Amino acid sequence: MARRCELSGKAVLTGNNVSHAKRRTRRRFLPNLSNVTLQSDVLKKTVRFTVSASALRTVEHRGGLDAYLLKAGEDELSLKARRLKREIAKATEARAAAS
Repeated sequence: MARRCELSGKAVLTGNNVSHAKRRTRRRFLPNLSNVTLQSDVLKKTVRFTVSASALRTVEHRGGLDAYLLKAGEDELSLKARRLKREIAKATEARAAAS
């Protein structure tokens, strides 16, 4: 499993541990990922994602999963999230056309 957030695209970064003697050794900065189940209001179903803590806060701030995905760029989303975004967009258009 890749250590990458499915919504924000955050991934592992690399850098150096620097000792007091300025000796540098390589290290990895891992994103704070957790497995969460998010609710889509438009599709009325739940979806499981591996999401970073900061992306989860952003989802809540924007008003839910649907609003987050519609505003997010295609390049940062995973394949599963892009498919869900297209489903939500179609359902929203169909709902708007029916009204």
